[in-house]
Amino acid sequence: MARLYADENVPMPVVNSLRQLGHDVLTVVEDGKGNRRYPDTLVLRDATASDRTVVTLNRKDFRRLHSQNTSHAGIVLCTFDPDFSGQASRIHELIAGRDLAGRLWQVYRGRS
Repeated sequence: MARLYADENVPMPVVNSLRQLGHDVLTVVEDGKGNRRYPDTLVLRDATASDRTVVTLNRKDFRRLHSQNTSHAGIVLCTFDPDFSGQASRIHELIAGRDLAGRLWQVYRGRS
């Protein structure tokens, strides 16, 4: 399963569902960087340093960061979806068995 790094805007029910699906998920808050307006550039740097794919709802900024540099462990962009377990399942299905490094993945409400 994937090693993921969830930024602060990913709902905890999504994180918990991803964990139940077998993924190793570390959140920015659990990493001691929560509630500090931690910049997206540092989120991506820290995720890359620990070989974790970023999961975020912050599509605009992370799409820009990916276009500037693809040397990262992967980025999964999501839209907000109140069906948290469904969203986690779509993320799981999209990334399962894939090499995520340097790639940008997109998961939208109700579809991948």
